[in-house]
Parts: sequence; structure tokens; C-alpha cells
Amino acid sequence: MTGNGHVQVTGVGAMTPLGADAPTTWAGLLDGTSGVRLLEEEWAAELPVGVAAGLTVDPASLLPRPEARKLDRGEQMALLSVREAWQDAGAPQVEPERLAVVIGTGTGGVLTTLGQDDIFEASGIRRLSPFTVPMLMPNGPAAWVSMDLGAKGGARTPVSACASGAEALAMGQDLIRAGRADVVVAGGVEACLHPFTLAAFAQMKALSTRSDDPEVVSRPFDVERSGFVMGEGAGMMVLERPEFARARGARVHGTLAGSAVSSSADHITASDADGQSFAMELALRDADVPPADIGVVHAHATSTESGDVAEAEAIGRTIGRHAAVTATKSMTGHMLGASGTVGAMAALFALRDGALPATRNLDTLDPRVDLDVVSGERRSGQWSAALANSFGFGGHNVSLVFTG
Repeated sequence: MTGNGHVQVTGVGAMTPLGADAPTTWAGLLDGTSGVRLLEEEWAAELPVGVAAGLTVDPASLLPRPEARKLDRGEQMALLSVREAWQDAGAPQVEPERLAVVIGTGTGGVLTTLGQDDIFEASGIRRLSPFTVPMLMPNGPAAWVSMDLGAKGGARTPVSACASGAEALAMGQDLIRAGRADVVVAGGVEACLHPFTLAAFAQMKALSTRSDDPEVVSRPFDVERSGFVMGEGAGMMVLERPEFARARGARVHGTLAGSAVSSSADHITASDADGQSFAMELALRDADVPPADIGVVHAHATSTESGDVAEAEAIGRTIGRHAAVTATKSMTGHMLGASGTVGAMAALFALRDGALPATRNLDTLDPRVDLDVVSGERRSGQWSAALANSFGFGGHNVSLVFTG
């Protein structure tokens, strides 16, 4: 399926609670592996939350020490994932002015902000790291990646809560469509597992407080869900103008055919089915793909009651009930700004490989969720198009349409 405005995905990289790269993460999703673990750190003892989904590998251990020490954890993750995606794409030879970077984040360098504040309070200004400001800047990941690749076509940073990574992909597509770039590296990153952030989300009753068996806590669409599990991670894609990719003989994972961003303008934290449905409608129209052609939906589905039900209503209203729906946050937890890109990767790879991960821990489907949610075992099939949703606090709604 081809059309005006479609862009090719030629490279993918990821660091998630399931693995330090995209192939390992994808294999974990297909196998139904859980990345949720008990919080055994001493600082977690007083928290009402007992589980989280952290990385399997410390990103600092994969970088030279002089490089790692001047980067926030999120910046480390972004660099590593982009380097993976860039190599996966075959390291395209592109003019620096025609190469752009778009990397979204929900919280920026919050670990640096909180950690350096602790040092300042305890020991004063002389103990602060001279790298504090570039480490805490939300635009830090995009800036460092632009320098790493020599990208001079712009380094942008959408900050739209949990929709940030998906919005970065939409923005990357727009840059290529507008003729401002031939290649865009786009994605999302989040590193915010800290007692303060966990406590803050717990105070708003968003996180599950279950900790009896960490692997079963994240339960999107299940009647016994009790809130989301906070995770960390990064997901990156290399997007290319089709003619550019074809001229260099690039291998293509699939096509980002359409994207759309809407704002619910309704409530600072509540989900809104109308705004979500509007984003899906716009994305379908943008891709020139009818709802009947969508065979796969990667749901935002964080495992909160109101959020899951609102999205299910929006999907049913806009797409219908024929599509196979999956919710991989059941395995990765909610990686906030990174989730949108990792979810997009799952939708893209499902089309590529003809395999869709099952939603883990879905024992009893909420009767209000009138959708074909895949559970138990992965599903095999041949689908022509997939839709991936991402929604964020503030009423941010992003939908992406992929084709094979």
C-alpha cells in the first residue's frame, strides 16, 4: 500500500524491561515475558508501591565511563537505542542538513534534577556536577543524538506526557512530508524510577499497590486490574523518504502511512473517548486507510479502569470490533514517554512477522470492553494495516497507522 506522505521505517532500536535491544524486546513480547519486578531497594520500603519495570541492563555499563558520567540515564538510553536503530537502518549516508532528530520525553532528566538537588541540599553548590543542566534538560536526548549523528536538520523535543514518543514519530513524518528532511531519527525515552516520582503517581491513585506477585500486577482490560506499573525505557525509529530509501537499497520494516494528534481539552488527567476517537479518525484519513483494513490495534491500555474503558469505547466506535487488539504494557509496564514508540514497534513488527503478542494477565475481560483482545497465546495472521494509540495526561492523543 503506497500513497502521498507515507514514510519508510528502515531502522528500529529499543531498551526496555524485556531487553537491551529491539530484537530481544520483540522476542519477549511474543513469548509473553514480564519485565515487572519487586522493588527491593532500601528507598522503596516506605512506598505504597512495591513493583516497577526497570531495564535489564544498566545503560551506563554499555558506554565508556567518560561519556556515561556526563549523561542522564535517559540520555544514555536514547544514545544506545538510536545507535542500534541507525545500524539497523544500514547507517544511511545522508547530508547533515537533511537529517533531523525528534525525541520525546514526559519528564526529562528528572533523576538528575532530584539527585543533584539532594547533593546541593546536603553538601552545597561545590558538589554539584558541572553537567547538571545538560543532563536535566528535556531536550538533552535529542541534542546529544544530533551531535552523535551530525544531524543539522533540527533537534526537536515534544513533551506531551505519555504520548511523547508517538508524537515524535508523527512530527518526524511531518518533517519528511514537508520536504525538510530525507531521514529523521524519532522516538521516545523515559528514565524516572525514583521514590519521588513513584510516590507522586501513587498519591493520585494511578499506580497499582499490589506486590504479591509482580508478574501479574499489570493487567490491561482485565476486571481485576488495579492501576498501572511504572517502567522505564527507550524506543527509536529511523524514518526515511521513500525515494531516498529506495535509491540506497534500504531494507524496510514497514511504512508509517499516517499519523494524527488531537487534544481532548477536557480534563488534565482523565481519559476522553471523544478526543481519542478523533485522533484515530484523523490518522486513518491521513493514511487513506479505511477502518475495515485495520487488522491490528496496539492499545495504549495502561491497566487503569477509566483509561482502558474509554479507549475500548473509542476503538469500537472508530475501528470496529474486527481488529485484533493487544496491550503490551502488560509486560513492559508503562514507560511513559517511551511507550508510544515501543508500542508502535510492536504494531509494525506484527505486520512484518505476521505475529501479534498476547495481552498478558488477561484472565477475565472487562464486559465493558467489547473488543477482540488477544490473550493467552500470540496470534498469527496476515494483516495489511495496524493502528497504534498513545494518550497522555493533559489530553494528548496520538494515533499512528502502519502498513506492511
